[in-house]
Amino acid sequence: MQLKIMPKKTPLSAGRVPLILFLCQMISALEVPLDLVQPPTITQQSPKDYIIDPRENIVIQCEAKGKPPPSFSWTRNGTHFDIDKDPLVTMKSDSGTLIINIMSEGKAETYEGIYQCTARNERGAAISNNIVIRPSRSPLWTKEKLEPIILQNGQSLVLPCRPPIGLPPPIIFWMDNSFQRLPQSERVSQGLNGDLYFSNVLPEDTREDYICYARFNHTQTIQQKQPISVKVLSVDELNETIAANLSDTEFYGAKSNRERPPTFLTPEGNASNKEELRGNILSLECIAEGLPTPIIYWIKEDGTLPINRTFYRNFQKTLQIIQVSETDSGNYQCIAKNALGAIHHTISVTVKAAPYWIMEPQNLVLSPGDDGTLICRANGNPKPRISWLSNGVPIEIAPDDPSRKIDGDTVIFTNVQERSSAVYQCNASNEYGYLLANAFVNVLAEPPRILTSANTLYQVIANRPALLDCAFFGSPLPTIEWFKGDKGSALRDDIYILHENGTLEIPVAQKESTGTYTCVARNKLGMAKNEVNLEIKDPTRIIKQPEYAIVQRGSTVSFECKVKHDHTLIPTVTWLKENRELPTDERFTVDKDHLVVADVNDDDGGTYTCVANTTLDSVSASAVLSVVAPTPTPAPIYDVPNPPFDLELTDQLDKSVQLSWTPGDDNNSPITKFIIEYEDAMHEAGLWHHQTEVPGTQTTAQLKLSPYVNYSFRVMAENSLGRSSPSEASEQYLTKAAEPDKNPTTVEGLGSEPDNLVITWKPLSGFESNGPGLQYKVSWRQKDGDDEWTSVVVANVSKYIVSGTPTFVPYLIKVQALNDVGFAPEPAVVMGHSGEDLPMVAPGNVHVTVVNSTLAEVHWDPVPLKSIRGHLQGYRIYYWKAQSSSQRNRRHIEKKILTFQGSKTHGMLPGLEPFSHYTLNVRVVNGKGEGPASPDRGFHTPEGVPSAPSTLKIVNPTLDSLTLEWDPPSHPNGILTEYTLKYQPINSTHELGPLVDLKIPANKTRWTLKNLNFSTRYKFYFYAQTSAGSGSQITEEAVTTVDEAMASRQVDIATQGWFIGLMCAVALLILILLIVCFIRRNKGGKYPVKEKEDAHADPEIQPMKEDDGTFGEYSDAEDHKPLKKGSRTPSDRTVKKEDSDDSLVDYGEGVNGQFNEDGSFIGQYSGKKEKEPAEGNESSEAPSPVNAMNSFV
Repeated sequence: MQLKIMPKKTPLSAGRVPLILFLCQMISALEVPLDLVQPPTITQQSPKDYIIDPRENIVIQCEAKGKPPPSFSWTRNGTHFDIDKDPLVTMKSDSGTLIINIMSEGKAETYEGIYQCTARNERGAAISNNIVIRPSRSPLWTKEKLEPIILQNGQSLVLPCRPPIGLPPPIIFWMDNSFQRLPQSERVSQGLNGDLYFSNVLPEDTREDYICYARFNHTQTIQQKQPISVKVLSVDELNETIAANLSDTEFYGAKSNRERPPTFLTPEGNASNKEELRGNILSLECIAEGLPTPIIYWIKEDGTLPINRTFYRNFQKTLQIIQVSETDSGNYQCIAKNALGAIHHTISVTVKAAPYWIMEPQNLVLSPGDDGTLICRANGNPKPRISWLSNGVPIEIAPDDPSRKIDGDTVIFTNVQERSSAVYQCNASNEYGYLLANAFVNVLAEPPRILTSANTLYQVIANRPALLDCAFFGSPLPTIEWFKGDKGSALRDDIYILHENGTLEIPVAQKESTGTYTCVARNKLGMAKNEVNLEIKDPTRIIKQPEYAIVQRGSTVSFECKVKHDHTLIPTVTWLKENRELPTDERFTVDKDHLVVADVNDDDGGTYTCVANTTLDSVSASAVLSVVAPTPTPAPIYDVPNPPFDLELTDQLDKSVQLSWTPGDDNNSPITKFIIEYEDAMHEAGLWHHQTEVPGTQTTAQLKLSPYVNYSFRVMAENSLGRSSPSEASEQYLTKAAEPDKNPTTVEGLGSEPDNLVITWKPLSGFESNGPGLQYKVSWRQKDGDDEWTSVVVANVSKYIVSGTPTFVPYLIKVQALNDVGFAPEPAVVMGHSGEDLPMVAPGNVHVTVVNSTLAEVHWDPVPLKSIRGHLQGYRIYYWKAQSSSQRNRRHIEKKILTFQGSKTHGMLPGLEPFSHYTLNVRVVNGKGEGPASPDRGFHTPEGVPSAPSTLKIVNPTLDSLTLEWDPPSHPNGILTEYTLKYQPINSTHELGPLVDLKIPANKTRWTLKNLNFSTRYKFYFYAQTSAGSGSQITEEAVTTVDEAMASRQVDIATQGWFIGLMCAVALLILILLIVCFIRRNKGGKYPVKEKEDAHADPEIQPMKEDDGTFGEYSDAEDHKPLKKGSRTPSDRTVKKEDSDDSLVDYGEGVNGQFNEDGSFIGQYSGKKEKEPAEGNESSEAPSPVNAMNSFV
């Protein structure tokens, strides 16, 4: 079952003694059971200012409860009202409500006056407010003759309304003869007094039907002023008008009415005063004339305008401040500005206040000998006067009570006895109103009693809150204690929460929470107890969800939805399409776990949702169905039919006609059916609609017709291959007109502004009008009331705007079609709402419970529905991090927003930063927008574990020490208490040695480790800690240096002179060997060059002659192969690698050899290495003697 969560709660102690919570609340918070003796309490009464409808009986409410049941009496204008002497006045039985029957005879004015009800029994008397009865009035407009207004283009104009004085005052709006609102703008607007102001007129303002309407909501009547005619003349028209009376030289120029700076039409002068009462809406107005049209701005001279309570109306000409308070007093300035100048007007605002409660007196239940107080505190401007009454009699002349003492706004009771029982009235009044509160003192001696039903069974889903009720009463106030189980062990665990009304809350109910719970109430007069039972159920889960599907048209698709639930609960599984019920179609079948859709078409595509409900919870899962075209089939061999011909109309009646035709060739595929379409040449020429279908064996059809339609028909034939082209159209046939047989659909009522109701509907088509002169009768009335329907007849449009409505009030609406012949049937009634306005009140009692370092829970009281002024959308929490608790410096952070749908009164704030200060406020949201914000509430999140240190570096390695440097964590999430360093050596096989644990103070950022092994690798693990625990770690590795003596010996060998000389000798030997190899290659075995040239026949290769310093013969001592083409040493004195077997690379360290700064070679000599094969076309230089020498330089 659904349980209500109380806003105040107290955690149970976890101590060893039985838990007993003394509820520190006033006993007035308890409801006294009606079977106990108690003074009267007024439960219902009419409003203080009660305006009645003179057409209906007067009902003045006065209801009260008490034991024994109270009797009722009335005063009228301060004297006793003897209802028995007036035959028109009766009092309801067991009630004080008066019914004055003025419908049969009598007048409402006769019963005007101030009424007050008294409810009395043996324990005291309670009185109602002074109820002022006044009949509503909606007088007619005074007859007046209105002359046409003629003025020049650009001049200013004020059209007066001056409505008759009514009760309550009427709502004013301007319309034309067609009941259409006159358009308003920055140039043309209606003032608060109802007048219509033109800052400057234009020719399009010319019209004869400026009509002011006064709507008296109480009697649902509208009064109309005589139409006002306005004609705006241009310069040319003005010249023509005065031509007969003026000479040729006196015509107006093109700019006779020049541009001008602003002046105020209202208010007058440079300054004015305004007085408003606290809590009302302050409305300030400035309307200016000028050319071009002035723009209005508003400022407050001695302060800023309240952000969440300030609204601009009427194109900024009206400034409104809602829920006005004394702090809104001051000077407000409106500024009118255009291109030619500016003007300002100062309005001095004074906010007074009728009395309002600071602390309203509450009923007091005491036991004999107890003490107590009644406190009545109110504020206002001017300060209200507090006066006390006892049983409706001023305290100064009331019977003495020795236990009672009056001390200003407080009544003090000492050692009360049963005779001290009475009803006290507190009256707080000033010149702007009064407050009256009844509060009784009831002296009782009653043992505890439990008001909750015995053996109540509570069923709750696991991991959700469980609340067990224990409503109680007793005098003196009992204490409450809860037990669980048959053994009667008192609850000791802090997982329980006990509310002030006795309710026990288990925030997260588990399976082990199941059992019997006993509530015990005790006072000095006795003890009472009650047992309730709690059952924890498994949550309902969808273990197999429907999956996304793509199917071809005409195929079948199946969605699976398998549900697991508590075996004691009976689930119901419902399938929805686009969150609505499935279509009523045989193609949709539902069994236990599946939804099957056969013969799928394009309309079946969409989102399908499986909803599993039990009496305790609900879950859902959705999947999307996409419908695609089937695989194309081969082209048909045969063709579609030829179109029918020879169409003929016979038996022509008002609502039917017979159509006949001759079929065309079926092209070798039998015709299966004929499709008949019609065209309405009168309303939708050129648009063809489906009329009917007949079998392919039929060549005539009896067609049903609608009134007032100019019909033409055409026929198409269809076979298995498709549909033919349409036939030629038949002759036209016009049916007679008739009244509409249907009404508009989709009728809705939604307000676009707080003071209107926009009624919309889907108009009938011309085809559906059934005759000429289509119109609509629009009717409306408030839902909650017995008002008569208000109706207007409008042209063939799709909406009508009702102006001057109260904000967000339900209305009953109906729209009926009619034409020149008559009315459609009575339409259906739908319900709508007038326009929404922004909520007026912020959520109250906002408080925050911090769950952990990153999560908080926010609770608030719901906003009264009347103050929401619209459809409740939900509540919105704005929260932001205002201050870092660790650094104590403010930083601007963007506000975050969480919205909770519906009427929820609590929500969770996730993702908070630990050890931080947050601020939040809550706002209610309706369809119009957000309401005012609640007062900001701040809260702190506790410490959390830190992040890893930002950096970790190892510097200054020595033989036996390493120095660590680090930066603190970027997110400490609290106050760092210390650092932990763990390290262990790593041997040459990468095995880890023993782990050393070291604690380092939190203020350190550098630490040196000593007595380490030389030339050893260490692995370090480093992390920070707060009081909440250890954070993430950062790791690093480092090596200590090698033994200095060994390093020194290595350096000495490399720098010895003998070693350098040895290396030079080796280099010289290598050079000599290279030269010898080069000579042997070039002077080896001989062969005739001529033969070689003839073999190759290459004209570019010429033999070298002995006499010119070149070799004529070449020989290879090893393989006797001739040199390849292009093997000659190039001009840059390099030899390709492929032509030489030797290279400096083959000796010593080759290209990897090292040289000192002075060029000496320090690499070690080694034997000749095995040559690696050359790669591709890589061009490596051959080691010629010159190049070989150059390689050492």
